[in-house]
Amino acid sequence: MSRLPLNTIETAPEASRPFLQKALAANGFLPNLVASLANAPVALETYLTVAEINARSGLTLAEREVVQITAAAVHGCGFCVAGHTAVALKKAQLPAALVEQVRAQGALSDARLDAVAVFTRAVIASRGAVSDDALATFRRAGFSDANALEVVLGVSLATLCNFANNLARNELNPQLEAYRWDRQAASDTRAA
Repeated sequence: MSRLPLNTIETAPEASRPFLQKALAANGFLPNLVASLANAPVALETYLTVAEINARSGLTLAEREVVQITAAAVHGCGFCVAGHTAVALKKAQLPAALVEQVRAQGALSDARLDAVAVFTRAVIASRGAVSDDALATFRRAGFSDANALEVVLGVSLATLCNFANNLARNELNPQLEAYRWDRQAASDTRAA
């Protein structure tokens, strides 16, 4: 059970209602993340606005989803891992085996996406102060300096929703149950 109220369009603060309607139309259901963020209209607006901006970045949808799943796994946000797994499989059309590699935080079979995942983890671990080698490796994988900053943008978006979910302890919506992720199970898989 969520520690924060899960709003509906009817129960949300007036300023959150247009954003909830937009999220409902986009998803076909109201994700619990959005329902809990509605408690703070500015937080909900920020999340949806930054998500729209992130979607315009020079990274492909697949690359952006690797950033999101990687950050969510590092931050221990099972809700976001599940949600972005659905997007990675359904919209980005990534192979299931590759998505599982991202979720497990291991090496990826796709070298370009592996570079994104490795760089994302470096950005998070160093709070952006990545080593010269990490940045050079990312560039050698074919990414630009703009792409490096777009990874930071993606991590910023992920941090907002990951931390909000971790604070709220939001349960998965039934629509995301098939994509459930558990940090301990993922750690056990890496150790095996």
